[in-house]
Amino acid sequence: MKYRRLTKEQLEELHREFINFLATQSITGEEWKEIKANKPEVAEQELDVFSDLIWEGVLNKVKYIENIAARQMHLFSVEEKEIKLIAIRVNNPDIDLTTTQGFEWFKKHYMSDLVEIMTAAKKFGDDPNQDKFELIEKGGVITKGELYNWFEEMLP
Repeated sequence: MKYRRLTKEQLEELHREFINFLATQSITGEEWKEIKANKPEVAEQELDVFSDLIWEGVLNKVKYIENIAARQMHLFSVEEKEIKLIAIRVNNPDIDLTTTQGFEWFKKHYMSDLVEIMTAAKKFGDDPNQDKFELIEKGGVITKGELYNWFEEMLP
């Protein structure tokens, strides 16, 4: 397995897609029930292959990833050959960026000495989707990039 198996909830949401996936392998609903009952290892393999296919499709479309913690934000833009980063650190122990109040404080003080903003870029490894997946597994969330783009316009 290249990534990780989708959660039970994710698999339930993708029920129709999974049926289509089985159909492409000429596996009927009755055959799937039989495989689950009599060949659980084969069923596990099918779930793993399906999960990898879904992850590949999702990761191919990712343009922005955000990872926001109490005092840090990592905003990523996925480019063709690299990932760009805008990293923000708040040096005020009373602020939690994950709360509405903390974020409101941040919007008013992002240009102050209490906020550090750094940028960086890193070329992709051999497998760009694996690089994106690792960011997501570390707490990153796929976004539309509003926050990243706002900062990119603000920075010199």
